[in-house]
Amino acid sequence: MRRQTAAWALGALMAAIASILPTATVQAAGKYDNPDTIVVARDGTGEFRTIQEAIEVCRAFMDYHKVIYVKRGTYKEKIIVPQWLQNIEICGEDRDATVITYDDHANIPTPGMAYPTLGTFRSYTVKVEANDITFKNITIENNAPRMGQAVALHTEGDRLLFVNCRLLGNQDTVYTGMPATRLFFRDCYIEGTTDFIFGPSTAWFEHCDIFCKINSYITAASTPKEQKYGYIFNNCTVSCGTGCDKMFLGRPWRDYGYTLFMHCRLPAQIRPEGWHHWQKEREQTARYYEYENSGDGAATGQRAPWSRQLTKKEAKEVTPDNVFQGSTFWKTGY
Repeated sequence: MRRQTAAWALGALMAAIASILPTATVQAAGKYDNPDTIVVARDGTGEFRTIQEAIEVCRAFMDYHKVIYVKRGTYKEKIIVPQWLQNIEICGEDRDATVITYDDHANIPTPGMAYPTLGTFRSYTVKVEANDITFKNITIENNAPRMGQAVALHTEGDRLLFVNCRLLGNQDTVYTGMPATRLFFRDCYIEGTTDFIFGPSTAWFEHCDIFCKINSYITAASTPKEQKYGYIFNNCTVSCGTGCDKMFLGRPWRDYGYTLFMHCRLPAQIRPEGWHHWQKEREQTARYYEYENSGDGAATGQRAPWSRQLTKKEAKEVTPDNVFQGSTFWKTGY
């Protein structure tokens, strides 16, 4: 009798455990641990009112594609996409009407901190530390006054994709902040004043509009010596604002800065020499190229002698597949 009672009790216990386990598993997975879309809306009609809140509920190292859909509105946020996330797409409802904005700049005092001012690299509006992240149909803006460096987009992750985005600012609008990381910008609008696309990453800009607000420099690449490619602008259009009449394509922030403009339309405001050395000795190491550009600013007769035009054979090798070492992340933007 005791044996029968013990067997019955054990059976009941196992049945109870079995009935609990599926529920526990679902609860452990979390409400947002799935490929469904999360909706963000400032007016309260979404699941979250801020983009950062939506980012925070995403599971670490997801192996599925997760969309954070952001409705029209102005989102004053200083956003970080942390290193442990991946496969997230932040998609705006309308590129021009869905705006992430902040107003930090490098010269903001920081009393009580180890550093006296905020500095360039803490001035970002959006910082992407993670790999395999997409931004689509959205504006990222740093609307600080012209008081020095003020980054809108700061990237550190690899295989980052930006499709139909507006990137707005003044000095240092886009900072591509890590060597050996790969970025692809397609159909984007990027504006700024001085060195407004800068850093060490490999970045391809396809069919982008580049708008220069004052006389200065578009790019300041700091490509490492061992990195084959830096910035590549293909089929892009450069334009200038009122009063901007002397613009350089770029200058090397570090010795081996790499920048290539090919099949781009360049306005008359581009200086005849095209490029500036920043420091004289960098004329010996900087890698600055052009290929088959058009427009009034594309004439090559007075270009800086340390820059050069690619040959047809060399240009044929410059493709996204080669530049990104076979990675296909950039193709999801098509």
